[in-house]
Amino acid sequence: MGKYQLDDKSKALANKYQDGKRPAVSNKKEKLDQIREAYLKKKQEKQDKK
Repeated sequence: MGKYQLDDKSKALANKYQDGKRPAVSNKKEKLDQIREAYLKKKQEKQDKK
């Protein structure tokens, strides 16, 4: 085996670890969408006041 090759047991552990990390990315995207919507609403309100 090469320096960075994983055996079957290690591959399973790596996949399990990565699966646990994936939801954080989608939460980050949702947060960005919420921030973007809030910004656009504020921007629209400022334009409406003028």
